[in-house]
Amino acid sequence: MVPLTDRASLPHEARSALEQELASLTLLQDVVRWGFASSPPRDVTEVIVQDEFTHDVVMPWMGDRYLVFDTT
Repeated sequence: MVPLTDRASLPHEARSALEQELASLTLLQDVVRWGFASSPPRDVTEVIVQDEFTHDVVMPWMGDRYLVFDTT
């Protein structure tokens, strides 16, 4: 499982549920498919280029909260 860094100080139950939901996502393709399979569907909001190999992929999660996936 990819480690989850919680910058929003989620309640334990919400963090555990999110960790469980994201546990199988290992590739960017998995993340995008997961987003479109969600209800309502989630699309990539932004891609932030860190360098030629690393990108941060931003997707909406709940309300005004977002998930950021570090990809290399």
